[in-house]
Amino acid sequence: MPAKLKRRLGLGLLTAYGVGVIVGAGIYVLVGAVIGLSGIWAPLAFLMAGLVAVPSALSYAELATRMPEAAGEVAFVERGFNSTAIGLAVGLAIVLMGTISGAAVLRGGVGYLGALVPVAEPWLILAMGLGLVAIALVGVLESMVFAAVLTAIEVAGLLVVAGAGFLAEPVTDWTMPAAPHWPGVAAAISLCFFAFIGFDNIENMAEEVRDPARTLPRAILLSLVITAVLYGAVSLAAVRAVPHALVAQSERPLALLWETATGRSAVFLSAIAVAAATNGVLAQIVMTARVLFGLGRRVGWLRPFHHAHPRFGTPVRATLLVGAGLIGAALALPVVALAEATSAVLLTVFLMVNVALILIKRRAPDAPFRVPVFVPWVGLFAAGAALAAAAGAFG
Repeated sequence: MPAKLKRRLGLGLLTAYGVGVIVGAGIYVLVGAVIGLSGIWAPLAFLMAGLVAVPSALSYAELATRMPEAAGEVAFVERGFNSTAIGLAVGLAIVLMGTISGAAVLRGGVGYLGALVPVAEPWLILAMGLGLVAIALVGVLESMVFAAVLTAIEVAGLLVVAGAGFLAEPVTDWTMPAAPHWPGVAAAISLCFFAFIGFDNIENMAEEVRDPARTLPRAILLSLVITAVLYGAVSLAAVRAVPHALVAQSERPLALLWETATGRSAVFLSAIAVAAATNGVLAQIVMTARVLFGLGRRVGWLRPFHHAHPRFGTPVRATLLVGAGLIGAALALPVVALAEATSAVLLTVFLMVNVALILIKRRAPDAPFRVPVFVPWVGLFAAGAALAAAAGAFG
C-alpha cells in the first residue's frame, strides 16, 4: 500500500479550510464564556488573543516553507532541537489537542443541533461524529470542498448576527460599563486562544498542497486576518446588545444575541452554528490524522498509521483512531473544560515552535519565506505570557 498523500489543494480551498476551522472552533460556542469572564472587554480579549497569535503565525509560515510536510510541528521541533524524542512529544501533544478541540466543537455544535432535532445529546454526538469521519475518509479534496461550502455559510451567519447586534438598542451593560476585571480579562484571553485554533493546522496539509512554498504562508496569514475581523465584530455586537450575565450563561450565545436584537426566532442561526461546528470538527479530524500519519513516518510503534488508502489517498487508520477518540471525549467532557485544556496544549506547542525557529535561523538563515529574527522571540514571549496568565486564571 502506498504511504503517499495526493497534492490537490490550492490557496482558495486552503484559506477556506483555515477560516472554517478557526471560526468553527470558537465564536459560536465560546463567546458567552468569554463575556462571562471579561464583560464588555470581550472584544479586547479576542483582539489580544489574535495579536498573541500573529508572531507565532509568522513563525509557522516560515517553517512551513522550510519543511512542507504532514506533522509539520514535529518536523520543526525535531530539527530545531535536534531531538526525535522532543519532536515526538510535541506531535503526540498536537494529536491530543486536535482530538480534544474537535470534541469541544462537536459538543458545542450538538448544543445548537439539539434545538432543531429532538434527539438525546449522546446520540447526536455519535451520529454527527461518525458522519464526519466518513467524509474525512473519502478524500481531502472532497473534504475541503464540503468545508468551503460550510465556511461560506457560517461567515454569512456571523455577519448577519453582528449587523443585528449593531442595529439593536444598547443594553445597560454597554451604556454603563463596569471597570475591567483584569484577571478575568487575562483568563478570557487564554480562552479566546482556543478560538484561533486553525492557522496552525494549515501547515499539516502541506503534503497535499500544490506549490506549498507560496501557498502555505499566504493561507496562514489570510485565515488569521479574516477570522480576527469577524471575531471582533461579533463579540462587539454581543456585548452591545445582550445583558452580559444572560449571554454568559447561554449555551447558544449567538442565537440569544439574534433573538434579543431582533425579537425573532433564531432557528436559522442554530442551523448555521451546526454548519460551523461541523466544519470545525471535520477540519480537526483531517488535520490530526495527518499529524498521526507524519508521526508514523518517524516512530516505529506508530508506523501502522503512516498508511494512505490507495484509492482515496487519505490516512484511513489515523482518521479512524482520531475519530474514535474525538467522539469519546465529546461524550465525556464539557465544552469549557475541553477548550481550556486545548488552549494550554496549543500555547505550549507555540512556545516550542518559536524556540525551534530561533535555533534553525541561527544555523540556516535562508528560507523560501523569511520573517525578521525578532518575530519568533516576540512569539515566544507572547505565548509564554498567555500560558502564565492561563495557569494563574484557571489553576
